[in-house]
Amino acid sequence: MQHEILHEIALSKIEGVGGVVFKHLLNAFGSAEEVLKAGTQKVMKVPNVGKSIVEGLKKADEALIEAESVIKQCEKLGVKIVSFKNPDYPPRLKNLFDAPAILYFKGKGNLDYARSLAIVGTRDSTEYGKKSTEEIVSQLKEYNVQIVSGLAYGIDVAAHKAALKNGLSTVGVLANSLDDVYPKSHLKVAKEMEESGLLISEQPLNTRTMPQFFVARNRIIAGLADAVIVVESGRKGGSMVTAEYANNYNREVFAIPGGIFQKHSEGPNYLVSNNKAQIFTNVEDFVSWMKWDEDLSSFSGKNLKTEIDLSHFSQEESAVLSKLMHNGDMLIDEISWQTGISLNKLASILLNLEFQDLVKQSPGKKFGLK
Repeated sequence: MQHEILHEIALSKIEGVGGVVFKHLLNAFGSAEEVLKAGTQKVMKVPNVGKSIVEGLKKADEALIEAESVIKQCEKLGVKIVSFKNPDYPPRLKNLFDAPAILYFKGKGNLDYARSLAIVGTRDSTEYGKKSTEEIVSQLKEYNVQIVSGLAYGIDVAAHKAALKNGLSTVGVLANSLDDVYPKSHLKVAKEMEESGLLISEQPLNTRTMPQFFVARNRIIAGLADAVIVVESGRKGGSMVTAEYANNYNREVFAIPGGIFQKHSEGPNYLVSNNKAQIFTNVEDFVSWMKWDEDLSSFSGKNLKTEIDLSHFSQEESAVLSKLMHNGDMLIDEISWQTGISLNKLASILLNLEFQDLVKQSPGKKFGLK
């Protein structure tokens, strides 16, 4: 495993190799080690691989030295490393086309929490926004929801603090590397989060923070959650980017409405008025919509209806039912990836199984057995 992750980190450090290209390369060659050893002509045949990546691969030896240094630093600081090929990679992220190739995380939390909610908003939050965040998290305590946010000023840190206060696990997704918590004033909160939650970043240790990292970080926040609540935001900003990613990933998006003359409500009001988010009015309705008021086992655990005679179904229907029996509720992207059935065809299969009263669709764009 150490040998494999060494080459995966080295590959991820090649200029131009992001999550999408990384996956194309591994699919083509089988492993990161084989990619680093491959010749120019072979690599150029892989989709999205240009000359800059080929040139970067010529410096594979340097990348391996850097990767070895990263691993040693991670071991020293207690940072764990997981690539998308690893079984421990967050299931909610695994099948997203632009998911990070490698994640670095620190803490005692769970990468596959049963119920996960992202709460995001402006750094320049109002008292109304902070109070709304605190009250929402407080009322979610009994449902054992993991709170995900970006550890930024304003709504983000309010969400993390509220989770800690109420004994809930909370995940902070950093734009920078884990050895450089930003802002520094949130270092104490970050340390507390490690005790029951996680700090996550896709950036290797000692990586210089770049502006584009903050936008990229938002896709991880959206991807790790079953739903996203936008508390306060202007018409533009990181929270709006997170909402856009969430919609693209088929996550549930909610927004807290505000006064028409309040600049921090422009974003939520826009999302609701353009059907990009549902209006958030109270926790009770939200929990009911998410079906989090049901027993936890029916939400994400193994379905009680585990025995179905698959001999009466087509090969593809059997494959889908088998996955749902084994895994419980799954995102349609997850089912597609694990069965190899295209999304268009899978949608038709799932609809047919719904008509047969075998499969149900749940909030969060998940499917499970009835």
